[in-house]
Amino acid sequence: MEKTNEYTIFVFTENHIGLLNRITIIFTRRHINIESLTVSASEIPGIHRFTIVVNVTEDMAKKVVKQIEKLVDVLRARFYQSMELIHGEIAMFKMNVANFSGGHVEKIVRKYNARILTIEDDYVVIEKTGPLEETHELFVELQPFGILQFCRSGRIAITRSQKELSVLIEELEQAKKFSELQMS
Repeated sequence: MEKTNEYTIFVFTENHIGLLNRITIIFTRRHINIESLTVSASEIPGIHRFTIVVNVTEDMAKKVVKQIEKLVDVLRARFYQSMELIHGEIAMFKMNVANFSGGHVEKIVRKYNARILTIEDDYVVIEKTGPLEETHELFVELQPFGILQFCRSGRIAITRSQKELSVLIEELEQAKKFSELQMS
């Protein structure tokens, strides 16, 4: 049996209603759990980027990407391993302000290069940006001091390669034209 790995799939699309549903159905039908999903605008106006993290075999990642690219509003889909990306996420921790006495929590915040977003009368909100492992380690260290609320964003990522999105989309268009010529 082929080994599963963590893959990050980028999907570049036009911004149309219902597209998220059509993309996630592809994963559901193949019984693939989405570990993280983030959708945002890209560097090209009118083009959106889906960042999807899954644990699958390389063969399954290829099949899913091919199926996603068949959707009408999808311009480009591609998968990457973690080493090909620079990625991170944002975590927020809400803690009781009384737990800040003694300076222990402040030392932990500094140790992880986190920052205090707000200090209110009864709570403090801490923000940490970085890889999943770092936000999880901070969570573990803050837990004994009583976390009131915790949330974490999905993965955001960019490729290590120098190519711009417009170049990637142009390459896809050329590959589609070549494929159509071969089928003719």
